[in-house]
Amino acid sequence: MIQLSEEERQEVEGFIRRGKANARTLTRAHVLLKDADGWTIARLSETFHVSPATVSNIRQRYRQGGINTVLTDQKQQNRRRALSGAAEAMVVAVACSPVPDGHDHWTVRMIRDKLVEMGVVDKVSHGTVHNAMKKMNLSPGSASSGVSRKRSM
Repeated sequence: MIQLSEEERQEVEGFIRRGKANARTLTRAHVLLKDADGWTIARLSETFHVSPATVSNIRQRYRQGGINTVLTDQKQQNRRRALSGAAEAMVVAVACSPVPDGHDHWTVRMIRDKLVEMGVVDKVSHGTVHNAMKKMNLSPGSASSGVSRKRSM
């Protein structure tokens, strides 16, 4: 259980009242308030539909950095890019290459499968390939995107 000063309690209540944060952050604020009121972890978990570990993490974040740490999302720093710049260039190269026999145009999943087949990546989701293509304004089915519709011989 945590202890909130009256000033901290007013700050959290004002944050909730404004309602200008995302649902996850507002849930953390509600958990913080009710935890200070003496609610058990089980009751907090059940009421706010979060796991007991989430309640413990909220408590830990408060103890380490105070209210601002709980009410702001942490930036994820160590996330590895799924596609490097070279792999993104290969997405373009594959999308602009001749279409395999039996197909009218490249699909995102076909491009993904080709990247894996070529050994560019070990695995990658079709969503990641889609996002890379979107970033470069490519559409495998669109004639105006610059992506080739040539069929392989």
